[in-house]
Amino acid sequence: MARIDLDLAHAYKPHPTQDSDYALLPLKMSFRDGGAYALLGPSGCGKTTMLNIISGLVTPSQGTVTFDGRDVTRMSPQERNIAQVFQFPVIYDTMTVAENLAFPLRNRKVPAERIRQRVGAIAEMLEMSGQLNQRAAGLSADAKQKISLGRGLVREDVSAVLFDEPLTVIDPHLKWQLRRKLKQIHHELKLTLIYVTHDQVEALTFADEVVVMTRGRAVQVGTADQLFERPQHTFVGHFIGSPGMNFLQARYDDGQLVVGDCRLAAPHDKAEALRRAGEFVLGVRPEYVEPAPEGHPEAAAVRIEQVQDIGTYWMLTSRVGQAVLKARLSPEARVPAAGETMWLRLVGPHTCYYKNEELLA
Repeated sequence: MARIDLDLAHAYKPHPTQDSDYALLPLKMSFRDGGAYALLGPSGCGKTTMLNIISGLVTPSQGTVTFDGRDVTRMSPQERNIAQVFQFPVIYDTMTVAENLAFPLRNRKVPAERIRQRVGAIAEMLEMSGQLNQRAAGLSADAKQKISLGRGLVREDVSAVLFDEPLTVIDPHLKWQLRRKLKQIHHELKLTLIYVTHDQVEALTFADEVVVMTRGRAVQVGTADQLFERPQHTFVGHFIGSPGMNFLQARYDDGQLVVGDCRLAAPHDKAEALRRAGEFVLGVRPEYVEPAPEGHPEAAAVRIEQVQDIGTYWMLTSRVGQAVLKARLSPEARVPAAGETMWLRLVGPHTCYYKNEELLA
């Protein structure tokens, strides 16, 4: 296991001159020894490039990669002692499950008894003990990918185990089970795990900390609670949550927030920062948009456009100015019909304020 430090940028073009030329914009980042991390973002955001730079499959065009303070920037994956699990199963069909799991250890001349013990332990963790003597060729895609996961985890001496969207081929009903299993394995083995995904549920259930990425930038590193409650960037607010955060254009005027045609009371503890910002974006999650009595100073009167019964909550859609406003209300709430007017509270302790996409201090 190792602490991994990145201080680098990467472009696939030979002479990058603007941000769009970079797959990874300049960044400094650390992954602590024994931590479980997820790299989360849409396709093309740079997360797989970062993973491949950590593994040694890609050499950064500038900067360094260090493991426990040792510069490994130009070392191969073998020299870095990395295990990597890919999107699709990489196994030997002619071998049994046990032989596949043992293969990385046999290559390193691990004693036979230790191989047997280690293969047995990993097979038990993956609930494959009853399939050890089966040939891999006859197994389902799910089982084959479990073997790939096991081969990544079987070595005890690895610096880190890297996962590149490993649950893509797994049936949806098994994904939850495997995510929980990976979390359990991490707690038992204390390996440094880095997991690439575009699925926020996978990232938030697997990782201790999530790196949210967009357009080659790591815009926030944090726990699930930090990403949900205090997104540091509007992209994080939009990407995390279902649906994502509401964003409303606003300005400060004489102790009030002007949002569309509405005037709301400004929070006292943020009034000075908002006054200095002048114009900004108000961000509030649908979960924190609450019904309010008529005339409430922190609420706006909105015309409801759509009401959806999701079962465990009501989803209301309305507009404030030109912006769509989503509100997620409890099933016990009194919900108006489409076309009716309702007062909804927008300003409260969970409301965030952004300038140039960044959270105001």
